Amino acid sequence: MEASSSRGRSGSASLRRRRGAGSGSTAQSLNDDILRSVFSRLDDHFDLARCSAVCTSWNRIIVTAHLMRDLYYKRNPPARGSSSNISVKSYFESLAMDEHASSLSSGPADAYQWIGHPMRATLCRMKGGSILTGVGDKILRLWSAETCKFMNEYNVPNAKTLVDFDFDENKIVGLISSQICIWRRSEPRSIFQSGGASFNHGLCMSFADPEVVIGCEDGRAFVYDMYSRSCSSIYRLHSSPVTCLTITDDQLILGGSTFGNIAIADQTSGQKIGVLKSAYAPLAIRSLSFSTNSHMIFAGSSAGYAHCWDLRTMRPLWEPRVSPNVIYSTHHLPGDTATLAVGGIDGVLRLISQRTGEIIRSIVVDTDRPAEPMSRSRHQVEKKRVREVAPDARVDNISTRLRPQITSLSVGMKKIVTTHGENYIRILKFRPQK
Repeated sequence: MEASSSRGRSGSASLRRRRGAGSGSTAQSLNDDILRSVFSRLDDHFDLARCSAVCTSWNRIIVTAHLMRDLYYKRNPPARGSSSNISVKSYFESLAMDEHASSLSSGPADAYQWIGHPMRATLCRMKGGSILTGVGDKILRLWSAETCKFMNEYNVPNAKTLVDFDFDENKIVGLISSQICIWRRSEPRSIFQSGGASFNHGLCMSFADPEVVIGCEDGRAFVYDMYSRSCSSIYRLHSSPVTCLTITDDQLILGGSTFGNIAIADQTSGQKIGVLKSAYAPLAIRSLSFSTNSHMIFAGSSAGYAHCWDLRTMRPLWEPRVSPNVIYSTHHLPGDTATLAVGGIDGVLRLISQRTGEIIRSIVVDTDRPAEPMSRSRHQVEKKRVREVAPDARVDNISTRLRPQITSLSVGMKKIVTTHGENYIRILKFRPQK
């Protein structure tokens, strides 16, 4: 009996020792030399970048061991003996953009869909791994672009109707017809509402700290200072409603109109400096996107044309008709000079070349196949298949179930989020072609 008891105690002790040895076998228990050796074997810059973002200690190891630099030389051997001062950061940024453009133009994609609003969402914005959706009910909602999980909700004050919005890493700015509202991203209630009625019937907005520009129904653009809480200047852009706005890094205000023109005003001088015209006017400009890298202005119009002008010469570069109906949204990833995403009333997501305006790829989401559930959280996410549309296919022969209108789209790194004027949200995630 004693021997049996002794063997039992001995076996338990042995089991505890084995458990104890295994419990320390985690990534945190590895020393710097081992981690440095592991990281040096990574052959993909995105994998190395992801590891550097895991925690401070991993980032320190990767930076101090110059692993990014070594991978750069491995991929670009002639640079090792070069005397020129090459920016490794710029090199990897270029690689990232190349992979993004390649993924969008030819890589496989999956679509993820979830019910995001009680009624509907007509606008979406995506920045820094976050998605903001709204307009259609009285709330804005913030989501993770990676997991599609709900992050926060923001209430529109006084039961008013939100018209337009945008956001950055700290705040959300919204337009409510004749008022501006600002929310901190960490708080559900607005921290600021502009007083009075300095502008009426605002239709669109764009902001770049510290100013918000509001395009109005009477053709004027009001520049509102978020910190002094006052209107700093007013520009007469058009004699017709301002339909869309964007602000360049050079403090130029670009505003589209229902007459098919884009007016340009200089905030520094306070002068209107030019007008961009389409050869196919009259048509309404419904969306604008500006590329800082190439100085190109992209637009989508009510007749299905995609337009491009060079801001330096003020001349049109191309304007093919890429859709039989209205284009509601045009967007591209900042820094990407290859691809432009457009979507509108016909429900086909098109990726076109920024250089030529040619359609690279057309996509719809296959809702005829049973959805694959991905999450059982508060907002259930379903995975759906993506279907390619042949270049010569007639859009009206494609079921409308597969192509609900795209009211808004926004492009992130290898991702495109869309809203459709319904209560669901979609995000398409693209992978590199292998």
